[in-house]
Order: sequence, then C-alpha cells, then structure tokens
Amino acid sequence: MKGLNYITDEKGKRIAVQIDLKKYGKLWEDFYDALIVDQRKNEERIPWEEAKKMLGKKRQKTITD
Repeated sequence: MKGLNYITDEKGKRIAVQIDLKKYGKLWEDFYDALIVDQRKNEERIPWEEAKKMLGKKRQKTITD
C-alpha cells in the first residue's frame, strides 16, 4: 500500500509501520484518538455536573488573579 512502510524484525515479522502523514494524516489523527481513549478507559470518571463546577472554579480564579 502506498504511503505505508513496514519495519520488520530479523525474522521478517512486522513490528512497526511508518505512515506518510501527507497522505494519511487525518487517518492517523483518528487512530491516535482511539489509542488515547483505549489508554484512558480505566481511569476514574467524574460526573459532568462535578466537572462543570470544577471548571467554573478554575475560570473564576483565573479571572480574579
């Protein structure tokens, strides 16, 4: 496939890939976002209402500083 280069180990097994970002940059962004979601899937969740309160307090502190 054009725009992809595979890196192999000494046995010929594919271990990495290089992606032409000019050609597949948008696809890479989607892939990267999926990796971040997967990495954070077990993190503690904060209810939306609580998060809004926390953000509001930070914003007020920034405005008054």
